[in-house]
Amino acid sequence: MPLRITPLTDPSCGSRHRRLVWLASDAGSLPAGTAFLRLFTEPGHDHLAELTVQVHPAERRRGVGSRLLDAAVAAARDAARRCVVAQAEAGSPGDRFLAARGFRRVLTLRFARLSLADVDATALAGIVGRPHPGYRLASWRGTVPDDLARTFAASRRAMDDMPMGDTDHATVTWDVDRVRAAAEAVAERGAQLHTVVAVDTSDGSVAGFTELVVPGDGRGDAQHYGTGVLPEHRGHGLGRWMKAESIRQARERHPDLGGLLTDTADGNTHMRRINDSLGYVPTHTAHQYQLDL
Repeated sequence: MPLRITPLTDPSCGSRHRRLVWLASDAGSLPAGTAFLRLFTEPGHDHLAELTVQVHPAERRRGVGSRLLDAAVAAARDAARRCVVAQAEAGSPGDRFLAARGFRRVLTLRFARLSLADVDATALAGIVGRPHPGYRLASWRGTVPDDLARTFAASRRAMDDMPMGDTDHATVTWDVDRVRAAAEAVAERGAQLHTVVAVDTSDGSVAGFTELVVPGDGRGDAQHYGTGVLPEHRGHGLGRWMKAESIRQARERHPDLGGLLTDTADGNTHMRRINDSLGYVPTHTAHQYQLDL
């Protein structure tokens, strides 16, 4: 099949990345597939490129994906990237394609969903109401309040030892400007960021956090972002406590919301147990792949 690969201009760029795009089309100029390559640009991330390849089902096994992959990998090399990462649902054509093209599996992610209609409100209230001596819960919508901003930014290091398999992952340094910029980015795309934190009552500092992004219209499913507890505060049940409060608030504030989505590394057994205990039901598994350049 005659195939043309056309580089396109992608307006989706930001202060921390830029994206390259390719369109595969046949002799009649009908689209057959696309490739998106995100090139991270900030220090600590600038060794990474993130790839997404999509091929129309009718055009698979005709070399479309391979041609798009070749174009993207060549661009990643030209940009002096150390590796290219990609993700595919387990057992899907993309899963088989990446494995056959030299990518190695570096991480397994377990996806789960909590149906808010099925939540046991009494049991949830019991979890939230259980005392945790030395700690209290606090929450906000959107940008972090000024009085918690510094220690909230510092608490983000709770994610530094998150199980990441064999991934050549990025290092992230959080400060107040970065956490505020992240909240603003969520608002700019029309969504709502809800954050619950555990506060150490001895000094008023944030000991742990959990974040939930809700669609702007309050319908459909919301997506959990990070959940973490600082190492020095682990062992007190704060992760489950914060996540239960996040669920309670979602049900109360967004009655039309259907469910909450989460994904967890297969090796993160502690967080998976928390999700299981709160009623999250597994939906599917995905594999993270990496191509070392």
